[in-house]
Amino acid sequence: MTNDFRNITVDDAQKLLRQGVNNVTVTIDIRDQGSYISGHIEDAMHITDKNIDHFVQTTDFDTPILIYCYHGHSSQHAADFLVKQGFETVYSLIGGYTAWPSNQ
Repeated sequence: MTNDFRNITVDDAQKLLRQGVNNVTVTIDIRDQGSYISGHIEDAMHITDKNIDHFVQTTDFDTPILIYCYHGHSSQHAADFLVKQGFETVYSLIGGYTAWPSNQ
């Protein structure tokens, strides 16, 4: 059985992140280091080509993942990669970080 990632709106992503302890979602920022340092979604991990292998090896495949980039394009490729690695539930944020409310 092949899983596919799902594109998710900002509203749905916020609901997902509020679901709490029973459905802990890992949030991944794949933008460049400077952009991540300048601002990111709360508790987001900065994942790059340098640490993606470690992430894949140390994260349970049943952990829901929300991934985002600048505008929501590159994150789709990264989400597809994670699904192919075996992750069961992967979401790509439509519009990327630019769509995320600045007050979050």
